[in-house]
Amino acid sequence: MDFQIGLVIAGLAVGFVVGLTGVGGGSLMTPILLYFGIPPTTAVGTDLLYAAFTKMGGVFVHHKKGNINWKITGWLTLGSVPAALLTLWILNSIKTDISTINAVIKYSLGWALLFTSIAILFKKKLLVYSQKHAGDKFHSESHTQNMLTIGIGVLLGATVTLTSIGAGALGTVTLFFLYPLLPTPRLVGTEIAHAVPLTLVAGIGHASMGNLDLALLGQLLLGSLPGIFMGSMLSGKVPDLFLRNAIAVMLFLAGYKLIF
Repeated sequence: MDFQIGLVIAGLAVGFVVGLTGVGGGSLMTPILLYFGIPPTTAVGTDLLYAAFTKMGGVFVHHKKGNINWKITGWLTLGSVPAALLTLWILNSIKTDISTINAVIKYSLGWALLFTSIAILFKKKLLVYSQKHAGDKFHSESHTQNMLTIGIGVLLGATVTLTSIGAGALGTVTLFFLYPLLPTPRLVGTEIAHAVPLTLVAGIGHASMGNLDLALLGQLLLGSLPGIFMGSMLSGKVPDLFLRNAIAVMLFLAGYKLIF
């Protein structure tokens, strides 16, 4: 692939949004790659490794600021990585035409974008509801929390491996519900930390199936690494309501276009 400054700028913008809000990685980057004419399988495979390397930079900053709960990250990973490996095995075992797989991934992408946009829009209401019930038995039983966290990890592992979407937005929203007393910056940092092993495993799996464009990956990282560093430094300091709503509307329109 020839060098395109547009891809570097896209990487910078998406990296900044991810660092700032904890959402928008795959859900923004994958539609952008489709817009640039990248096939769905290559877009997903490349985006997964892009997300892994980008979020490593975010983990460095959030860890320094004490914004990561490593215990929650561990429970999520316990569910997501095995689910990602199983999804990769199923994808590799399906002996079908590449155009069929592209069509399935494109359709799955559309639905993932729609659900992600809805999750972002209703995040505030979910947070208020979960904080209201923070003293319930559901929240106070750590064993129940741990099992549900693993279950969320399983769902995220399968969704992210198939579509490269969901680790940030869907993961953060479900964590808001399960851990309502955890401050927002810590939830964002925890989800970014969990996304690294998940997207790395899924990305390497896709790369082994030939779903990776190294030149494309390099151009995206050139922009995203400084972008997520800047965004992470500003996390919690900038009111992001307008930004989140704008992202939600954009993702809904992109998802609608892919499905219908």
